[in-house]
Amino acid sequence: MASSSGNSSGSTQNMNSGSEEDLQVLMDQRKRKRMQSNRESARRSRMRKQRHLDDLTAQVARLRNENNQILTTINITTQHYLTVEAENSVLRAQKAELSNRLDSLNEILNYMNTNNGIYETTTEYHHHHHQDLHLHEQASVVDSFLNPWNSVFLNQPIMASATDVFQY
Repeated sequence: MASSSGNSSGSTQNMNSGSEEDLQVLMDQRKRKRMQSNRESARRSRMRKQRHLDDLTAQVARLRNENNQILTTINITTQHYLTVEAENSVLRAQKAELSNRLDSLNEILNYMNTNNGIYETTTEYHHHHHQDLHLHEQASVVDSFLNPWNSVFLNQPIMASATDVFQY
């Protein structure tokens, strides 16, 4: 009996030690599963970070490209603006020159009209023969003034230099 009680106590010990071993094996399995799960989670996290980094890198490349396109557009627009501004300055200079020419021509016409009135008034007091002489002189004065203006001055090109451009 002693042997059977020894056996039974031995079995209990084996069972206890078997349970402890089973428990240890179970805990080891859970630990391995947890470690595997943690590794997978870390791997997924690294992949998410890498995807995020790749997305940010691609976004930086797109934004740099867009920036370069915007800068190119700005440079082209600035060049167009400067060209138009220079053309406007030339046109302003030409307008000023034409205005001066018009003023000069108007002064000449006013002078001729005023002299015409003076000749008419003075000729009223002079003889008819003297009047014809004055009108003939006036006609040659008109011809000498108008022909040079038409042929020489009015057909002259309008000159606007770079210095004229930057004065306005």
